[in-house]
Amino acid sequence: MPEAPTTEPWAGTPPVPHSLRPGAKPEAYMSKIAEGDERLWVPIGRPQVEDVYSKPVWISPALNMWADVLMAKKPCIVNRHYHPKPIWAYTISGKWAYLEHEWTATAGDFIFEAPGESHTLVSYEHPDPMRVFFVVSGPLMWLDEQGNTLGHYDVFDYMKDARAHYEEVGIGAAYLDSLIR
Repeated sequence: MPEAPTTEPWAGTPPVPHSLRPGAKPEAYMSKIAEGDERLWVPIGRPQVEDVYSKPVWISPALNMWADVLMAKKPCIVNRHYHPKPIWAYTISGKWAYLEHEWTATAGDFIFEAPGESHTLVSYEHPDPMRVFFVVSGPLMWLDEQGNTLGHYDVFDYMKDARAHYEEVGIGAAYLDSLIR
């Protein structure tokens, strides 16, 4: 049951009975997703970039999608990639951009990335780390400086990296299962 109402007009309204259909998984609720135990942040990047991390918050192997908070603790090239599917981004803190576009994102900015784009994701010097909530419909294709494909990264690669990290830091690989829907 959520917090009890005080003066809200819906006070006394009962919840829907049997709200979860048989076989359905419950919602994934996480409080303050850009904060918390540092061990939940998985080192990420291609190639590996120092001080760049991803905190998974929702994963769907069936859809080849995931949602995460991407964090860069310092100015850097986070990665260069091409994506054949759409991606959604909401900036929580810091400053970032794609070298191929005119805008620079800061806290509160939303970006919809249309399929078929290549980007060089960079983080800027800022008092706060770059933290961006992404919904990624994979795969991502890693690119070199000329735009040639170096490899791919999809939900299965993401889960493999996260499981290995969680095992290494003592959380346990099974933690990832709690995020799969």
